[in-house]
Amino acid sequence: MTLRPTLALALALVVAGTACANDTEQGSAEREPAPTATSSTAAAVPSGLTPTVDHPFVAFATVTRSVYEGEEVDPDAGERVQIRVESVVRPDTKRVAGTEVTVVEVKDFESGDLVELTEDYYAQGPDGVVYYLGEQVDEYEDGEVAGHGGEWLTGEGENQEGVFMPADPAEGDVFEQERAPGVAEDRSTVVGVGVTVTVPAGTFDDCIETEDLDPIDDVTEHKFYCRGVGLVRETFAAGGSLDLIEFSSPTS
Repeated sequence: MTLRPTLALALALVVAGTACANDTEQGSAEREPAPTATSSTAAAVPSGLTPTVDHPFVAFATVTRSVYEGEEVDPDAGERVQIRVESVVRPDTKRVAGTEVTVVEVKDFESGDLVELTEDYYAQGPDGVVYYLGEQVDEYEDGEVAGHGGEWLTGEGENQEGVFMPADPAEGDVFEQERAPGVAEDRSTVVGVGVTVTVPAGTFDDCIETEDLDPIDDVTEHKFYCRGVGLVRETFAAGGSLDLIEFSSPTS
C-alpha cells in the first residue's frame, strides 16, 4: 500500500510472492516465504486477529477482484501516463508474525507494461479494526524483476502492524497504516464522511475520503472508500487519478 512517489512504483491496494509467480507470464524473483509464528514476533501483534476481512470499507470477504484505470503525471517531465491496477484477493492465506492473514495480490501497469507486483497482508481484529501486516514487492523493468523497494513485514526488525482502517472511521481520525521505520510510514487522516462518488463502475453513496501522507517521499494522495465495495478512487497530488472500472465477488 505504499503511495506512488514516482512512476516506477505503482499503487499498493495488494500482492505477489513466490505463491503467485505461476499466475503471471512475467517471471518473479525467488524470495523467502513470509515468516511463521515465533515467540518474538507473535507477541507484537494484537490477539484475536482473523484473516476474514469484512469491514464495510475494506470488503475483501465479498469483493475479491477490483480493476482500476486512470492516469498520473510525471512530476519531472509533466507527461501523462496511463495506469491500470488489478487487485485480487487470493483464496489461500499466509502467516505473518504468527498471524494468519488474507493475501491481496496487486498488479500495477504503466502504458500496458507490468511495473510492480505485490502481495499485501491484512487481518481483522474482533473489534472490527483492519490491520496491515506488510507487503512483498517485485518491481519490474523490461519484463524482469529489478528490485523489491518498499517491502516490509511485521515482526522483522522494528516493523509493527499498522491500522489500515478503524472499525468505525470518523472525520478527523488519524491512523498509521504502515509502521516500518525508514521504509514505509504511510499515515491516513479521514477528511470526509458521507461522500458520494461516481466512477466508471457506478455511483456509490456513504463513502469516506482519506488524505494519505507518505512522509518519507513527501507524497500526498486522496482515497475514497465506499461501503460494501472498498477503494473506488485515488487522486494524486501531481495530477491524475485512478478509478474503479469493475469489481466482482466470489460468485460473480
